[in-house]
Amino acid sequence: MQKRSIAMATLWQIGSQIVMAGLSIVMVKLVTIGLSKELVGSYNSAYGFLQLFGIVADFGLYAIAVRELSRAQDKPKMFGTLLTIRLVILTISMSLALMLAWSIPAWRGTVLPLGITIAALVPILTLMAGIIRTVFQIHFAMHYVFIAEVLQRIISTAIIAGFILYGVQSSTNVLVYYWFLLSGGIGAIFLLILSCWFGRKLIPLRPQWNLPAMKEIFVQAAPYGIAFFCMAVYRQLDITLIALMRTDYEVQNAYYGVVLRMVEMGYVIPTFLLNSTLPILSENRTAGRSNALLLGKTLSALLIISSISLVFSLFWARPLVALLTNSSYLSNEFEAGSDTALQLMSIPIFFNGLIVYGFYVLLNLHKWVNLVKTLAFGAVLSVALNIFLIPKYGFVGAGITSIIVHMFMAIILLVETNILAPPLLLKTFIPRWIAFSFALGLCLFIMRSSLISDIHTVVGLGFALAVLVGLLRLTGMHIVFAQREQVGVDFATS
Repeated sequence: MQKRSIAMATLWQIGSQIVMAGLSIVMVKLVTIGLSKELVGSYNSAYGFLQLFGIVADFGLYAIAVRELSRAQDKPKMFGTLLTIRLVILTISMSLALMLAWSIPAWRGTVLPLGITIAALVPILTLMAGIIRTVFQIHFAMHYVFIAEVLQRIISTAIIAGFILYGVQSSTNVLVYYWFLLSGGIGAIFLLILSCWFGRKLIPLRPQWNLPAMKEIFVQAAPYGIAFFCMAVYRQLDITLIALMRTDYEVQNAYYGVVLRMVEMGYVIPTFLLNSTLPILSENRTAGRSNALLLGKTLSALLIISSISLVFSLFWARPLVALLTNSSYLSNEFEAGSDTALQLMSIPIFFNGLIVYGFYVLLNLHKWVNLVKTLAFGAVLSVALNIFLIPKYGFVGAGITSIIVHMFMAIILLVETNILAPPLLLKTFIPRWIAFSFALGLCLFIMRSSLISDIHTVVGLGFALAVLVGLLRLTGMHIVFAQREQVGVDFATS
């Protein structure tokens, strides 16, 4: 029953992300058609700046909320307290973001301050919907999330598509830029409305001012809020640093920003998988049951997902970027382009899965001190390297920094989690996984020379999916998830 619940919740979330990723591809394509490259860079810069404050506004509350709500005796009271905390932190964080956006000297007289103000609707409304999402998470009712999130993205995409159909192309009109940003906020309004409509069927959606409980939850969430903030710094601050440190930031963030939108799915799928697993990990730990087998299957799934993301991003960077944008975003002999950025980001995509795994395992074990120390060092290292590399190398320097930091973080966290809670892997998993990853990468490398147009790339993606499924069966990767008994080896000895 646990296995089925986790699987269904994860499948609904992955299904949501697959549909949203498809719509994101359409949206990014439409944005690059509708706006000039400079305004595309400003569009990406606005959302990049807000991402950091969105993480601060969450403050680790989602992960704590899932755990606390799943084990609370009085769930309505607990949810009301969580809702109040979210409202307070969100108000403080977004107010600070807007004050900074309007006070940074380098951005005065540019489109960024007002653009950031309009774009702020998205994190504000999605974070409010996010706290309601915890209710769906613990009830394994993620189909409601699927409906709300997909409709949100359809509405936002349809608004931008309307401008394109009206004849807007490569526009330098800032009003069009502001409308493109506002489309995200309009979609987020529908997300919140639907989340409230569905959520009230499961639990009362009423804030409660319970100061002692709020303090207790805040204290519990604070270490992880700091950890999430550090994670945001090394993953997302670079686009803001580019906007602050490069006079050509519009073009730099046009190239780099579209790639960050592309790799979002590679970042979020591991998070959704661990969010689905966390309630069961907490229940098993409270009941004194071993989590070794569940951790082994989770780590196995993350390694498979991460390696798939890596080889596609590495070997098909140029055709994928051409499909998503247009030829002006591709690298040439004089200038690095978005395909260069995607190849650089293929390595962080892979290591991110291991980082998220380590993060959630330590979260479940309440081992936050070493987690915060490790992530804080990674954040400091990221800022230092970015300040050194971005002025000279732009987004290429940001990509190199991301590779170094993600590798460091993954190794440290994986070693630490293996000591504290070793996962139990199938004995043959590692060689099977290596064979699968190598074979898939080889197939993609051979196929890439035939991807000479967008149509060829679309057909190639369909064929590659069939190859991927075939290789999963051929290498016996499905056997890993059919394992029912505690028979295997821990990660250190595998």
